[in-house]
Amino acid sequence: MPNKQNPEHLAWHETLEMHELTAYQSNNLMNFKMVLNDIKDPKLRALYIEAIKGVEMNLKELLQFYPEAPMYSRNSEDGIDLTAFYAAQLLGFAKTSVRSYAIAITETATPKLRETFVKQLNNAIALHAKVFNFMYERGLYPSYNLNQLLANDVKNANKAINL
Repeated sequence: MPNKQNPEHLAWHETLEMHELTAYQSNNLMNFKMVLNDIKDPKLRALYIEAIKGVEMNLKELLQFYPEAPMYSRNSEDGIDLTAFYAAQLLGFAKTSVRSYAIAITETATPKLRETFVKQLNNAIALHAKVFNFMYERGLYPSYNLNQLLANDVKNANKAINL
């Protein structure tokens, strides 16, 4: 019987945080690897390589917790689907924009600038909804199916590590 010190599985809220971190890092790792050959400055290239190695380690560590997630099941699939990658990049951008504008609004004293930020925040919210719906309709973001959501995380993290 599970107890507080030895639970049966991860808590739902921490599972979702793990999902967000895994998805975010997987998409950025793919991007870092895709642009690495374009970076000519040796110091910047070294920073990218350091980031790549660090994110790969982060993902490997996080993936160890996926079997402990509620209702987890493995789903393996070969091949790289760049549509999912590009859509996730755009969704991450939209999500970060919403957060950034919300923070900026709380720091704004000038009414005209606040008005501009609010307008741009609303545009970012609308873009986020459109990208989310695009992904959801195509099965790229099964947000109501935790089992599939976590299986996609494992698949994408492994793709990013092996790219």
